[in-house]
Amino acid sequence: MTATDLAHLDAAERLHRLSEEFGPMTNAAPAVLGQITEVSGGRAVCTLARAAIDTVAGHDDLATRMAGQVGSQVKTMVDGLWVVSTVRAVRLDAADSARIIADLDFVGEGKPGATPGSLGEFKRGITRYPIPGSTLSPVTLADVEQIFSAKGRPHIEIGAVYPTDTVRASLFIDPLLGKHFALLGSTGTGKSTTTALLLHRIIEQAPNGHILMLDPHGEYAKAFSQVGAVYDVNNLELPYWLMNFDEHVEVLVGARTPEKEADIDILQKCLAQARSKSRIAADLGKVTVDSPLPYLLSDLLNAIQTNMGKLDKPEKVIPYLRLKAKLEELKGDPRYSFMFSGLLVQDNFADFLSRIFRMPGNGKPISIIDLSGVPSDIVNVVVAVLSRLVFDFAIWSRFEPQRPILLVCEEAHRYVPAERLDTFGAARKVLERIAKEGRKYGVSLGLVSQRPSDLSESVLSQCGTIISMRLNNDRDQAYVRNAMPEGARGFLDAIPSLRNRECIICGEGVAIPIRARLDDLEPEKRPASEDPVFSDLWASSGGEGELIQRTIRRWRTQSK
Repeated sequence: MTATDLAHLDAAERLHRLSEEFGPMTNAAPAVLGQITEVSGGRAVCTLARAAIDTVAGHDDLATRMAGQVGSQVKTMVDGLWVVSTVRAVRLDAADSARIIADLDFVGEGKPGATPGSLGEFKRGITRYPIPGSTLSPVTLADVEQIFSAKGRPHIEIGAVYPTDTVRASLFIDPLLGKHFALLGSTGTGKSTTTALLLHRIIEQAPNGHILMLDPHGEYAKAFSQVGAVYDVNNLELPYWLMNFDEHVEVLVGARTPEKEADIDILQKCLAQARSKSRIAADLGKVTVDSPLPYLLSDLLNAIQTNMGKLDKPEKVIPYLRLKAKLEELKGDPRYSFMFSGLLVQDNFADFLSRIFRMPGNGKPISIIDLSGVPSDIVNVVVAVLSRLVFDFAIWSRFEPQRPILLVCEEAHRYVPAERLDTFGAARKVLERIAKEGRKYGVSLGLVSQRPSDLSESVLSQCGTIISMRLNNDRDQAYVRNAMPEGARGFLDAIPSLRNRECIICGEGVAIPIRARLDDLEPEKRPASEDPVFSDLWASSGGEGELIQRTIRRWRTQSK
């Protein structure tokens, strides 16, 4: 039947004719929207009756009213089971304007429900494929609740499934954390607040958990002050001797260039000598250059000086002098005292791990590491040390009762960039290893980034769950599109048009891909990431002189 054939008919007659072609329907809720015309792998093509779509547009049931729109679900009966599909794209049939062509992605199947035509127990993935000619029906709000139900599995609720207000968007905790996750979104889309929401929900569900968050801007201290511990340069007390050899090289030598090979060889020899003087070394017997043993910076300086005194050619002295000058700089600069203070030489390894990993947490399971005051030239090393400690602890404690740890890395593209650089590689190296191997040892990785295209593709590909907010950059959109599974592609075109506090979630942490409207957080649980309101802040003046003086004092003392 063509558009010309339908044009002269009224609505009732049009529905009657379409019911003869596609099956029975009523003005209140058409039982049939159209039929499948093509099936290939996890996708299908169908034709939808324009009149049926027009009819459901006025239905009281919200899910039924959305039938046929991009991102909505439809169902078809196959061998006694409902096969559920998501509408990926729609277009008008060029040959017949009474028909709409739609591309579908199969997402799962469910048993028939208690009432005729309803959906019961739902499972992701399909075991039976429809054949061309199979009819399609709209899903109801009750069906949507079954599809997105998280009953019987540990989960957290973070919002409402779009476009409903009542169907809860849930994340399954075990696959979310067990297979890593990434939260992506352009600046200003609510990414930091969403990160706080996610972590607060996890903490509410698991108050005895162990979470370590690397916070480069100092945004999250306010959000977690009541449920966690906050560490910055004033109380972090990260002992320098916890660095392994690669991290020592990054701090004391810099980039591994051919002209620096002599410096690296000297450092390896002298560091081994300094570590061997530790009182603990005698009890252990075997000590390597990577062993986390306390040593005195003066012992390392003495080893450099002693070995330099044995040289027979003056030109060979230069690498020793470079190392010595760098060490003396670190010792004398108060900006580095949180790490290179002489007071940090005692063996406080157990106490440090207990504090940072929240073991025990005493109801405060998260550690916020505020990196905003860390000098920029060693911030990557601090990230590397803390991340590696998480991974190494998991490896060496694998014969003990397991204590999984979640490591959350804000601005992750800084530390695991897409471009592989020779400089500052220690953080990238350990985070890549956690992404690839961490799940075996109970280490979960959460990556948060506003520039996913600048993030290492190999690391992002290891994230089993991707939470994407609005992305304004074409490169970022294409990057996320490639990282998302095929079944989520129907949602991707909506990424540029998502509102603030909306996201698309796909992967292991959800039953099927979800577009969600996120819950609001209480003001005291939100991070300090709000944009300045220029119209208010520029509306008044006064006190600028005192403000400048206080700022200069903090600036000069390099202290908050």
